[in-house]
Amino acid sequence: MNFALYRQQWAENPLREVLAGMVGTFALIPEVIAFSYIAGVSPAVSLFASFVISVSIAIFGGRPGMISGAAGSVALVAAPLVHRHGVDMMLAATLLAGALQIIFGLLRFESVMRFVPAEVRTGFVNALAILIFSAQIPQILGAGLPTYALIALGLAIIYLAPKISTAIPSPLICIIILTAITMLHPMPVRTVHDLGDLPTGLPHLTWPHIALTWETLSTIFPYALAMASVGLLESMMTATVVDDETDTHGNQRAECTGLGLSNILVGAFGGIAGCGMIGQTVGNLRYGGRGRLSTFTAGAFLLILMVMLHPWVAQVPMAALVAIMIMVSASTFAWGSFRELARQPKLSSLTMLVTVAVVVLTHDLAAGVLVGVLLYGVFFAWRAAAMLSVEKTTDGTTDTYRVQGQMFFASANGLSDAIDYHSHAKSIILDLTQAHFWDITSVQALENVVDKLATHNLPVEVIGLQKEQHSIIASQSEHKLLAM
Repeated sequence: MNFALYRQQWAENPLREVLAGMVGTFALIPEVIAFSYIAGVSPAVSLFASFVISVSIAIFGGRPGMISGAAGSVALVAAPLVHRHGVDMMLAATLLAGALQIIFGLLRFESVMRFVPAEVRTGFVNALAILIFSAQIPQILGAGLPTYALIALGLAIIYLAPKISTAIPSPLICIIILTAITMLHPMPVRTVHDLGDLPTGLPHLTWPHIALTWETLSTIFPYALAMASVGLLESMMTATVVDDETDTHGNQRAECTGLGLSNILVGAFGGIAGCGMIGQTVGNLRYGGRGRLSTFTAGAFLLILMVMLHPWVAQVPMAALVAIMIMVSASTFAWGSFRELARQPKLSSLTMLVTVAVVVLTHDLAAGVLVGVLLYGVFFAWRAAAMLSVEKTTDGTTDTYRVQGQMFFASANGLSDAIDYHSHAKSIILDLTQAHFWDITSVQALENVVDKLATHNLPVEVIGLQKEQHSIIASQSEHKLLAM
């Protein structure tokens, strides 16, 4: 670790960093509380978790200026576990998810992000937006006219307030105005108090009250793996946004291990796992937050506000949270992807649509990303295989086959199909100068071609074999090919 750089990330422009972090806290509050009811946990669970994550990731994370909290896609992944097995199982899954993230970081799994194509990332965010919106439907259907009116008013405030001023986040304005209305004019609407108790003191160490058995592990492991994978994916995507906005480079490996350690601490303090938050991070950057102090301040100030203001926060109507989550859903969805459907290659568009479909049908963001990556890999191999060409020329008594392109499992048959095994030529030349062999399948295909030509009494000369391919060729057919 570069300790000089680490100290600089804490000490650079402290006043600006603290002010940006305090603004980030106000952007955290509404979304954290809103996601707590999506996950089916008390607001205290999400608020404590966001405090712990922000403070911990500021110390151990690898991407200064990034805001992390107990919100986002991880809440959607954890919700079924909470609903089926309770909060204690969720805490155990959080501890396990943190451990898995540390392992992923130590094994440098963050590099896997390179293999997630843009189409899959677009499908991920679009599916996330759809799931966020669908989670609001139970709060909307049959809620009554007062709730509908408050939701409509909340959306109007959220979208119109920034046209007047951006000094205060519009979701916070929405919460203040709608809470004031319901306190001054009581009406039959649900409030945050109905979700559960808010924190009135500092978090304390806890341990999930579950039996440590293989049955418990088999229950929580799929959820923990999904929470770890989705949390890392969203954090890495958020870190990329910070890299682009600041023209700097974070340490993704440290971010993986830092997030894992933070989630272990979260589980130990009775919270729900979290990850990077794109919207809050962009807001932090906009207000000047670039270092670790802004992230630390966002979490510390959040706890102070919650402890001091919990009687008022308990009166926030659920309609305000629904309005905020509808806004989050709309801003998360990549609306430009509709235009890209007509302009992008059909296979790319299909990859994005399949990713969305798998996530929406299974409610499993990790499964959608995995299917999307595998599908894109198949399409990529298909396109690469189609680029292989074998050109035949005849010069007197010699047939020359010039192979151009990538030889691998998907294109290997193309070489055999292009060879005329019943040629009347006296000899055959296989020119591999412009070909590249990638796997054993392609080497075996070349070996089979040589064998078949030999059975037809056609002498073969292999030329242009690249030196860097000798190891893979030699492992299969040194006696037959390299000697030619």
